Amino acid sequence: MNLRTRWTIGALLLACAGAADAQVYKWKDAKGVTHFSDTPPPAATAKVELKSFGGGAAAAALPFELAEAAKNHPVTLYTTEQCEACDQGRAMLRARGIPFAEKTVGSAADQAALKQAGGASQLPLLLVGRKKYTGFEQGAWDGALSAAAYPAQRMLPAGYRQAPATPAAPRPQPVDTEAKAAAAAEQGRRDQAQEAKPAGDFQF
Repeated sequence: MNLRTRWTIGALLLACAGAADAQVYKWKDAKGVTHFSDTPPPAATAKVELKSFGGGAAAAALPFELAEAAKNHPVTLYTTEQCEACDQGRAMLRARGIPFAEKTVGSAADQAALKQAGGASQLPLLLVGRKKYTGFEQGAWDGALSAAAYPAQRMLPAGYRQAPATPAAPRPQPVDTEAKAAAAAEQGRRDQAQEAKPAGDFQF
């Protein structure tokens, strides 16, 4: 078995691993040999790709520099409807190619979640790691992202898809009343059968 075949098999095994969020680094060494590994390559490596595997499907690979910044200083944007500053902030993040999670504030529960995150009544709220920035100021946001080692130029791959915005406070899951009633009826039948069993009637 040649070296290329071994690396290909290794990559497939890593991709098929059962880990929920496996990450695989891909790079070429000075001799042009392609490597796959779950640990970062040497610091001097010029070009590195980071692929994430979750739920059995591969996400678009982020360049190493961008992936490291997103892992160490994740970006979250809190927005609301009919908010020009929120629209400007969102557009700025997308133009720079920043992977971010957007949380919308539209209910009392969302407002409570915003307050818990360190926000007040003014939106947007930008979180870069543990740093918080209230209101949109492009200079301040750019500085914060650069300090967190995000690339100054857009580096998102063509296949990247921004996750849709979600409410700041998770919505309760709908209750299946029919299933709940059926489960209660079944439990009632089991209880009645247990009570009707004669004393000393043991089952093994």
